[in-house]
Amino acid sequence: MARLNLDQLKAFLAVVRLGSISRAAQALNLTQPAITTRIRNLEANLHADLFERRPAGITLTKRGDLLVRYAEQIEQLSEMISAEVMDPEGIEGHLRLGVSETIAQCWLPGLVTSLHKTFPGIEVEINVDISLNLRQDLLNREIDLAILLGPISEFTVNNVDLPGFELAWYCPVSEHGTHGPEQDLFRLPVITYARNTRPFRELKATLLERIGPDVSLFPSSSLSACFRLVEAGLGVAALPRRMGQGIVDAGQITEFDPGWVPSPLKFTASYIAEPRSHLVETAARLALEVAEEFHAS
Repeated sequence: MARLNLDQLKAFLAVVRLGSISRAAQALNLTQPAITTRIRNLEANLHADLFERRPAGITLTKRGDLLVRYAEQIEQLSEMISAEVMDPEGIEGHLRLGVSETIAQCWLPGLVTSLHKTFPGIEVEINVDISLNLRQDLLNREIDLAILLGPISEFTVNNVDLPGFELAWYCPVSEHGTHGPEQDLFRLPVITYARNTRPFRELKATLLERIGPDVSLFPSSSLSACFRLVEAGLGVAALPRRMGQGIVDAGQITEFDPGWVPSPLKFTASYIAEPRSHLVETAARLALEVAEEFHAS
């Protein structure tokens, strides 16, 4: 009787879904030789070739195509056992977590703590990046869970809505109240989110409509750098109030009110729906719980 194991089937399905051994290795946090060995052992156990290796890439054989359906059923049963039978302390794995800097600066430590309390045996890998890159990494299956400016409008992705962040306008202390109407502060550059982000596009359009074409935009991919630039007197910025309050209390920057503020930042915990993963689904739920607790505190 053929001797099969879950690791071989997971490697097989990863290659099928991602189209190459190298991408499967990255997704499973393994080396390419390890994936190749698992596929060869699976083929040896089944006495069948599962892939046709061609210069243009690899394709499934008829037997490989037949195996996909059964391997997916076994995968689903394995996840059901993990979710309903196994003690969470016994679950091991590698969770690749991608987060935007706003989250990293606020409640990410609480999420990691909660993850390790729930799953003591897992390893968490964290990547902080802009939402555009996190979205692409998730769709490429290079990360398992993305906490980003969402939602991701792909049918393959599940999105869990998270509490948003209200924005406030900040300016240098030395500039506040010294130039007449607060609209005059827009003579300074507007420091904002990175260029390839939704907040940048929305703010640019609103500034063009309300202030005119002469406003200078200074995009940055680092929120902490944005606050420091405001403090240094290099511009004004619309940034999350939860992050700015402590800096205002310290007297380093101050809020101003031009009569309008950009819409709040909306985040989601997003993950690929199939194959189902008890670990990833639980991590998304924990992200919601931690975020709600952070915003309620």
